[in-house]
Amino acid sequence: LRPITPPEGPFLLIGIDYCGPLKRTPRGNQYVLVITDYFTRHITAIALPNCTAETTAQTLFNEYFCKYGVPTVILSDQGSHFRNQLMENIKYLIGYNHIYSTPYHPQTNGMVERFNATFIPQISKLQDTEDNNWDEYLQAVVFAYNTGIHKTTKYSPYELLYGRLPRLPFNARPTYYSFAKPNDYFEQLRKTLRIYHQAARHHMILQNENNINRYNRNRFDPKYKVGDKVLIRIHGNRRKLEPKFSPIPKVITQVHHPIYEVQDEESHISSNVHVADVCPILIDQYL
Repeated sequence: LRPITPPEGPFLLIGIDYCGPLKRTPRGNQYVLVITDYFTRHITAIALPNCTAETTAQTLFNEYFCKYGVPTVILSDQGSHFRNQLMENIKYLIGYNHIYSTPYHPQTNGMVERFNATFIPQISKLQDTEDNNWDEYLQAVVFAYNTGIHKTTKYSPYELLYGRLPRLPFNARPTYYSFAKPNDYFEQLRKTLRIYHQAARHHMILQNENNINRYNRNRFDPKYKVGDKVLIRIHGNRRKLEPKFSPIPKVITQVHHPIYEVQDEESHISSNVHVADVCPILIDQYL
């Protein structure tokens, strides 16, 4: 297991992904663009009518870049709504790096995938199934997630972002108000955020180490070299008796373990695959 190294601070590395299509609402929304900050675990989710490249670009700019600034790196899958000429142009115009996960390996962007699996059940509990108004409750579900304590960081995303606890409906009304000078508040906020961020990053590193040890325990980690002939796992709908791996061998042309570039021997088309989707061809040495 090779987890992503925790970034040094908020909004340096973000993951983006679409959830949907969901049942279309009266407002015309059918998709949710989910944006996750890999440091604070803060979630931004926007209900959208479609997932075209133009909608994606406009939403990223208006709902994220103009509110939180431009990240250093964006991580996404290789869907056509993320990997296209428009997004390439915006990347160079605004100034960030866009990296893509390996096909059929959603664990690369697992943080966003986990939230997708979390908020769908919550939305289904709140929405009116007859009116199908899930988009009306989306922000409430996101706020609940952002104000909850995260298992890895030991802080809520809200605390790591704003440096204070959120005031919630069940909190008692304050009986008095005190107003600090702006400079005093700024210094206190800076100290608080520094303590929070250092502790949260330490917790992330410890969690990564625990995940690595648990994942690698008794797990075979094969390594291949350039020129090896291998078979590649077949993804998608497959009947029970159909083969799990491609019948046509492929040749490894580049090694970036755990990612390998393989080339089809017949069509000479190259593609990137994860080591988990590679099967070696074993040749009997006595033949």
